[in-house]
Amino acid sequence: MMTQRTKPAVRPGNPNFSSGPCAKRPGWSVAALENALLGRSHRSGEGREKLAEVIDRTRAILSIPDDYHIGIVGGSDTGAVEMAMWCLLGQRCVDMLAWENFGKGWVTDVAKHLKLDDMRTIDAPYGALPDLDFVNSDHDVVFTWNGTASGVRVPNGDWIADSRGGLTICDATSAVFAMPLPWTKLDVITWSWQKVLGGEAQHGMLVLSPRAVERLESYVPPWPLPKLFRLTRNGALIEGVFRGDTINTPSMLCVEDALDALRWAEQVGGLEGMIKRSAANLAAMEDWVAQTAWVRFLAVDPATRSSTSICLTFADPSVTGLPDADQKALARAMTGLLAADGVAYDIEAYRDAPPGLRIWGGSTVETADILALLPWLDWAYAEASHAQQVTA
Repeated sequence: MMTQRTKPAVRPGNPNFSSGPCAKRPGWSVAALENALLGRSHRSGEGREKLAEVIDRTRAILSIPDDYHIGIVGGSDTGAVEMAMWCLLGQRCVDMLAWENFGKGWVTDVAKHLKLDDMRTIDAPYGALPDLDFVNSDHDVVFTWNGTASGVRVPNGDWIADSRGGLTICDATSAVFAMPLPWTKLDVITWSWQKVLGGEAQHGMLVLSPRAVERLESYVPPWPLPKLFRLTRNGALIEGVFRGDTINTPSMLCVEDALDALRWAEQVGGLEGMIKRSAANLAAMEDWVAQTAWVRFLAVDPATRSSTSICLTFADPSVTGLPDADQKALARAMTGLLAADGVAYDIEAYRDAPPGLRIWGGSTVETADILALLPWLDWAYAEASHAQQVTA
């Protein structure tokens, strides 16, 4: 199939399609930060009010149960996941689910750093989801809701037992605000502002169910905990962490930006509106992929296809028969052409993923920009593959 080698006339209004940090909300400018509490203590009355407002707006938008604790922690989503694993794991056998780079990273941490012998790895290759029926409900389980590097997500929480004995620890950083989460089936949920909200980095969100709090207050792990990870004192939860008294010093500039993103989420219809925006971006991509011979989704099963980190790989037999290094070179050439024209930035597949493209379709991305991007992808493929054939 021949593709168009004439440059399209229309460019995306916003060329930022990175999967993290992600595009700011439509219409964002630095003026949104003019009320930031700069030069003031985050422990002042005003500082605590802003941090508590982030927590309260988050709870309201996501309909997080009243008896779940919501905290702001350091180290982005990674810090929140590590805090949960170091504080909670070790009491029971743990099932580690992995189907892309970030899930595999949690496996490494548990096996090589926490050194838990009583663990099972349930994995799958890029593009597929592990068999969730293998998860033992009496075990703790650590998993990503949405595999950011593979574009594969769990379709629902039906596989999680309501009567489970173990805890479910869910890295939801590229899912929350764009996909519905079954809160009562999840005991620990983590994310960062830099994903679906389009916020700034280095701050993580940590949500704990009553079952997770009970574990924290009744179990002492056998390893020392760094100060940044300590959520209890004298066997009791440090409640202040979940009212805005952060363990470390937060950036009040980032806090103001998070508040701006949360207010915007409310304006576009809250969680339902945010989900619809992301779903519309995936639908536009699905229509295009169905008509385009050179590309396919990395996610094999449409039911597990991510609406945020939309991962594409090559389908043209003349390309798929090439070594991975040559396919990666083709993808790199495409992304270079698009960046040089100011059409799309940072859309090459994750470095450890199969060769291809990764396009953020989260709620801050306008569907009109996705639609404008698609003809440019055809153009870039035609240009890059032609150049590759000429130099072969």
